[in-house]
Amino acid sequence: MDVRAAITRVHHEEWARVVASLTRRFGDLDIAEEAAAEAVAIAVERWPADGVPPNPGAWLTTTANRKAIDRIRRESKRDDKQKEAQLLSADDPPEPLGAIDDDRLRLIFTCCHPALAMETRVALTLRMVGGLTVPEIARAFLVQETAMRQRITRAKAKIKGARIPYRVPSAEDLPARVSGVLAVLFLVFNEGYLATGPDTDPVRHDLTAEAIRLARLIRALMPKDGEVAGLLALMLLTEARRTARISASGELVSLDQQDRGAWDPALVAEGHRLVRERLATGMAPGRYQILAAINAVHTSARDVRDTDWSQVVALYNQLVRLDPSPIVVLNRAIAVAELDGPEVALAAVDRLEDKLADYHAYHVTRADLLRRLGRSQESRAAYDKAIELAGNTAEIAYLTRRRDQLQ
Repeated sequence: MDVRAAITRVHHEEWARVVASLTRRFGDLDIAEEAAAEAVAIAVERWPADGVPPNPGAWLTTTANRKAIDRIRRESKRDDKQKEAQLLSADDPPEPLGAIDDDRLRLIFTCCHPALAMETRVALTLRMVGGLTVPEIARAFLVQETAMRQRITRAKAKIKGARIPYRVPSAEDLPARVSGVLAVLFLVFNEGYLATGPDTDPVRHDLTAEAIRLARLIRALMPKDGEVAGLLALMLLTEARRTARISASGELVSLDQQDRGAWDPALVAEGHRLVRERLATGMAPGRYQILAAINAVHTSARDVRDTDWSQVVALYNQLVRLDPSPIVVLNRAIAVAELDGPEVALAAVDRLEDKLADYHAYHVTRADLLRRLGRSQESRAAYDKAIELAGNTAEIAYLTRRRDQLQ
């Protein structure tokens, strides 16, 4: 089990670095991903017998490089000596490309090229940079796995066919790329914050930390971009609560039950500072800035009873005008329940059924509202559906206990 845990940890921590390294060397996302996956498969086979190597990340990179070379040799003509010599002498890293020399950041910008549709950019980057599995990405998009797999395959082919460069774009190209990059980082962070895979830790700090690191790099590239600052603030204010979100027994702890003394004060202070700086500009905020402001209201309250729900609802009203998606409307209803009562909120939630019937948080919200209205039988049915759809082990434990407490 220790070896298996080590393989899982190394896969989480090293996947993006290995894929980025191979993409830089071979210029082909398909080869990079397949070689990285082969290296992980070999680790699963060998490490239980041979033991975990002293430097697992370097072992994966070396093994993946060999697998990539093997594939290219098989696909190349036998007399292509020049290509073979290039492969054998390509160990030296190239000169830094772009304003920031970070392989994973270059990989993100490669995957987020404007030639790709926005959803495709996000899905591809979640796979190549976030290391998320196709089922995890499909759940994030609420689509079938086969459709998502096809989308990712087509995106890699388009990048290869269009010869999209592996680099951080120049300053004038950044605005066209950054919205897709931010969307990717937001979803990577969310997967870390509440992991959907049944065989993963309920909170994946490797993903949240990497999303924050990359957001800081992008902020260094675009220090005046409000949405970059907003997303970083949102991540920091959310990450500040991480250690208070899972109980000692492995159960999710809801925001109203968290020990606020356990929140990270430095991250809270930095997030609040970024929110204040954006407010001071007087410019109309974007989606991430509003989400950060909502989190700033929550983290400003020393006790849940001190939360300014009227301010939260006002911010959600602003967000719905920018992004009237069903999930935003659902989150607004949760805040409305605190201000206007659960009956008003439930009416708004029920109108979303046709759009969110397969989304577990929809059923979680209904279960809680029905519980507060004393409609226990309906609440139990909603909890059952939420548990069926949820993938996070800590959340399932929390929902099961809440359901079982019903009369």
